[in-house]
Amino acid sequence: MPLVLDADAIRAAVPMAGAIEAVREAFLDLADGLFVQPQRLTFGESSTLVMSAYHEPSRSAVVKTLSVIPDRDPMILGTLVWNSEQGQLVADAETITSLRTGAVSGVATDLLAPADASRLTLLGAGAQAADQVRAVVEVRPIRELTVHSRRRDRAQALLDTLLAEFPLLTGRVAASAEDAVADADVVCCATSSSTPLFQADALPERVHVNAIGSYTPLMRELPEGLMTTACVVVDQIEAALAESGEVNDAVENALLDPDDLLELGRALRWPPTSTERTVFKSVGLAIQDWAIGRLLGNAHLA
Repeated sequence: MPLVLDADAIRAAVPMAGAIEAVREAFLDLADGLFVQPQRLTFGESSTLVMSAYHEPSRSAVVKTLSVIPDRDPMILGTLVWNSEQGQLVADAETITSLRTGAVSGVATDLLAPADASRLTLLGAGAQAADQVRAVVEVRPIRELTVHSRRRDRAQALLDTLLAEFPLLTGRVAASAEDAVADADVVCCATSSSTPLFQADALPERVHVNAIGSYTPLMRELPEGLMTTACVVVDQIEAALAESGEVNDAVENALLDPDDLLELGRALRWPPTSTERTVFKSVGLAIQDWAIGRLLGNAHLA
């Protein structure tokens, strides 16, 4: 029987700093052509997802199945299976998805955000939100946290939890997304919105934005005005063109050339020229799950 890991076991084995470094290494390997990663399978209007990746040098693989229902609690249910020459393990996919999605925002923020960024805005208070904060705090000297959600009670509850976890932070709940982003150095969008959360002119001139919540062509967190004026980095161009509503809109309206998109792995090798506004748009890749699976395998199967 394979080893089965629950949320507590995953968190104990994989601190956020380790997750960020593992995901960074996975994107570098992706850029070097070391992964086989089929396009994600989606069923039932993207309510069920199947993702897989194989890492050729280590002869290890991951397969993750997810059920994603935005109005359900928990929103994400699923299982990750990790296979290597050392053995097999099974792990809770909700925890891994949140952890690896936070980690990739940490990688992108470390690459793209101002080195002195101290003000973080979080839009959304759902399952993925807290790990976005944990990752950004790991790579930047964040001192102020602003949270906005459609439900103020959920925003306040999340803020209270995060301020208890990070006692050096100060924080507030914003009444609107525009108010929340107005003085941010880093913005993390973690919602299932089908319409942009704010207009581009609501942002400061110097800001980095992570958008990780939308993962289908019908979902949008970012305005066209931002996508067409910022330096845009994506996890993978093929995946972004297939699944990102923001990218699709901008490309179809001839406002963004796909050749202008930068992939994260290549950007880590050759960092883009500094710009005032940067965007990391992620739809999520199986190599991120592989990265966390490798850490779990090293901890439990070695």
